[in-house]
Amino acid sequence: MANKDALRELQQRLAERLQTVREQAPARNWLAVEVAGHGFLLPLDQAGEIFPLSAVHTVPHSKPWFLGVANLRGQLHGVIDLASFLGLGRRAPRLVPDAASGREGREARDAREIRDGGRLVAFNGKLQTNAALLIDRLLGLRQAGALKPAAAAEEAGKPHFIGQQMADAQGRIWYELDLAALAADEAFARIDA
Repeated sequence: MANKDALRELQQRLAERLQTVREQAPARNWLAVEVAGHGFLLPLDQAGEIFPLSAVHTVPHSKPWFLGVANLRGQLHGVIDLASFLGLGRRAPRLVPDAASGREGREARDAREIRDGGRLVAFNGKLQTNAALLIDRLLGLRQAGALKPAAAAEEAGKPHFIGQQMADAQGRIWYELDLAALAADEAFARIDA
């Protein structure tokens, strides 16, 4: 009989814990990045691997913000200049031919390397988008407890993939960038000029 009561108590405690977990909102965590002087928060569950800049193969007749494709761990990813795509001012990367590869002809002309700093942040594989965003700087991780909602200046012209504005303890404004919504955006998917 004692075992039966102990089992019933265990089930009761587990049911209470599950209820508590359901009632608590999951804590959001973000990767903080800087793009053209603006702070952006990329949800950790949507962001993928971070890469140093590598050779980018240009794609003819593409939008100015689409820099080309890069081989990241054996997979081709489209490289998007996030600042240019968002209209924050186009980066002016210094592109030079990839002479180290030893390729000749058209392939050598199309292979470019960006030499002015920055990183590539790939989309998480679950988003099924082989793309990487060119950002200026990584600024570490941010937790929901360290940020507070900030008063939005203008909501009318804001794209649907830009979430709420947040402010940190130093007063810096951060914009949440929903990578899933960005990947599904029609303008993002149309790279042809």
